[in-house]
Amino acid sequence: MPSAYSMVMLAASLILVLMFSSSVYRSWRVDQLWVMLQGVAVGWLTTVLLIVIWLFLTKGSADFSRLWVTTWAAATLVVLCAVRLVAYSVLRWLRTKGFNFKTVVLVGAGPTSEAVRDGLAQASWSGLRVMATASPEELLAQQAGEGARVDEVWICLPLSDEEGIRRTLDALRHSTANIRLVPDMFALKLINHGISEVVGIPMLDLSASPMTGRNRLLKAIEDYTLAALILILVAPLMLAIAVAIKLTSVGPVFFKQRRLGWNGDEILVYKFRSMKLHDEADGRVSQARRDDARLTPVGAFLRRTSLDELPQFINVLQGRMSVVGPRPHALAHNEYYKELVPGYMLRHKVKPGITGWAQINGFRGETDTLEKMSKRVEYDLRYIENWSIWLDLSIIVKTIFRGFVHKNAY
Repeated sequence: MPSAYSMVMLAASLILVLMFSSSVYRSWRVDQLWVMLQGVAVGWLTTVLLIVIWLFLTKGSADFSRLWVTTWAAATLVVLCAVRLVAYSVLRWLRTKGFNFKTVVLVGAGPTSEAVRDGLAQASWSGLRVMATASPEELLAQQAGEGARVDEVWICLPLSDEEGIRRTLDALRHSTANIRLVPDMFALKLINHGISEVVGIPMLDLSASPMTGRNRLLKAIEDYTLAALILILVAPLMLAIAVAIKLTSVGPVFFKQRRLGWNGDEILVYKFRSMKLHDEADGRVSQARRDDARLTPVGAFLRRTSLDELPQFINVLQGRMSVVGPRPHALAHNEYYKELVPGYMLRHKVKPGITGWAQINGFRGETDTLEKMSKRVEYDLRYIENWSIWLDLSIIVKTIFRGFVHKNAY
């Protein structure tokens, strides 16, 4: 029968293999904390799952208290994350004080080089220092000849300057520094940019959805689990709202509207009806305004408290929406704003959500100016670019405390 000692040894072996295979054991100098903690959590939870399977197969589960195993698994996860959090914080603090730094030489003087300088100046915690800016014609070896160590060389030349890039690489042919090319794309709207390999061909992603592979699976588990639990909890409330709508106004309980979903596909979105029945001009959708005369008494309360959005959890179970994501807009609004707001249609790289990063930051309700819509799109794209399960959970928590009732909810 497996002993506690053998289980601990198995856990140690598994977590080492899983952490190394998922690249958790590497430098996190310039990466985000939550990405590292996510890797640690996934590695440890996978370890615990494999141990449970091993105990089941060896019939050793009866030798261990469920309470002990659960406490051990939870406490170990907390300790693993806490140790990394302390090390991460200490190293960042040391770098702001001038310790544990790396030197960087920039090649090329222009907008890209200036953007890199500004970015590093604002990120003193990275410990990356710009030692010099050189042109392709200058000998970078001269910098090393003066006794200064060069850890990184970043080529900030336009991609069209093939000759400059070639001369730089030729000058660095004997250098042991890490050489990186910074694409001249700061003016572009990039979503989930990075490097992909397709049939063995490396490609630079300019605009791609983050919902692929493991991310898509995690997002689906999050959506279906939360939507099912929430619908079970609010079912009595939804029934009461439906009865109130039927008793106080003429018309259906639900308001249904076609909007754009993931990849720009049309979806049917549900809401509790909050307005009196009325006709709209073809191709025109009037947004709800403060003290809108079209609102029913019950509808005004539902919109102020965001309870009119509850039926959208049904949309989540249908696979049309997510719990968290950019809010879907009416088709007419999409047609109008997509030509006015840069990157507007990139919002549809993920499923639309019931709540989102823009909403908890105050950009919800009527978008009666181009500036308001531009800010909403800016926050939506920032969410897509930085998506994680942890970001989703933080948005949900913030929605609970400050997202239901808002001055712009009407």
